[in-house]
Amino acid sequence: MNLITPDSGLLFWMVLIFGLVLFILAKWGFPAITSAIEKRNTHIAESLRMAAEAESRMARLGAEQAKLIEQTKTEQGKMLKEAARTRDEILAKAREDAEAQTARMIAQAKAEIDAEREGMMRDVRRQVATLSVEVAEKVLRKTLSSDSEQVALIDRLVDESASADIKKEVN
Repeated sequence: MNLITPDSGLLFWMVLIFGLVLFILAKWGFPAITSAIEKRNTHIAESLRMAAEAESRMARLGAEQAKLIEQTKTEQGKMLKEAARTRDEILAKAREDAEAQTARMIAQAKAEIDAEREGMMRDVRRQVATLSVEVAEKVLRKTLSSDSEQVALIDRLVDESASADIKKEVN
């Protein structure tokens, strides 16, 4: 038995066993290995497709996010402008209301001052009339004998009336 040149019997059995192993592998082994490789290949292809889809979705979401951020900034700018405009309107309205109220208060104060002045003028006229009546009454009560007494009496009554007016004005 030489290993380099095998016997014909050994060669026969080796070919037969090799054929039998090849047949068993071809019948049951290779299809199982091939289907496992196909499944693995399919799984890898599906994973790559899903990864590509996920990447494209992420790109779309990034674009949508950027668009939403831009819209939000635009709306925020509009809201700030609207708030500033509303603030200016409120301030202008408040200023107008304050000016109108101030004008009304000034007009009312002027009317009250005019009414008090009129009342004071009536009081002065009434007092002058009363003093005139009193002077006339005193003149009539007293019998005047001479012109000098009449002039002295009139001077004294005028001085009394002037001093009474001055005292009232001071108070």
